[in-house]
Amino acid sequence: MTAIKVLIVEDEPLIARNIAMYLRNNNFEVSAIAHDPEEALFQLRRQPPDFAILDINLESERDGIELAEHINKTLFIPFVFLTSYSDKETLERAKKTSPAGFIVKPFNEQTLYATIEIALANHATQANRHVPELVLDKLNGHLLAPLTEREFDVVRLLYAGKTNQQIADDLYIAMNTLKKHINNAYFKLDVNSRTTAVALLRDLMLR
Repeated sequence: MTAIKVLIVEDEPLIARNIAMYLRNNNFEVSAIAHDPEEALFQLRRQPPDFAILDINLESERDGIELAEHINKTLFIPFVFLTSYSDKETLERAKKTSPAGFIVKPFNEQTLYATIEIALANHATQANRHVPELVLDKLNGHLLAPLTEREFDVVRLLYAGKTNQQIADDLYIAMNTLKKHINNAYFKLDVNSRTTAVALLRDLMLR
């Protein structure tokens, strides 16, 4: 529950497995792997992720761009496109969905992690642009069980789009300790994912 949940949409099983391995190596959770648009739509409804990696070309009537359009209409989460080659028209369609980034095949673990890290931060900056900064006293005024200062530190960095590893590094704490703080904060906020936590935090700061 504490990790960022990522949906992988990739029609080549080997590439999908490699992405999943890279994600788990960097403290992300793979919510699901979908090899076609229909499975992707099912997984988006069944367990909405915090982030999505979408292959543009899925060897199907639908492509990753149409999935991105669906995400924009139904979920407020960042996503990046995977692509090995695309014509100009396809890339122009992709740009219109406002992706948080592009990953060009072939890629390695460091490229994937860096792209996701930047995408999360940029998405948070854009989403929080018209929302007041988090204030501990104001948040606690809406909660039955108040956040501690350390839990607030964690929540503030989470709200800013930091990955779990970045938060642990910034606060000089172990990953297991961070997970305990996230679990405690989620319990007090009565949420079960990063996306729902951030949405609630924005709502509370606007009240």
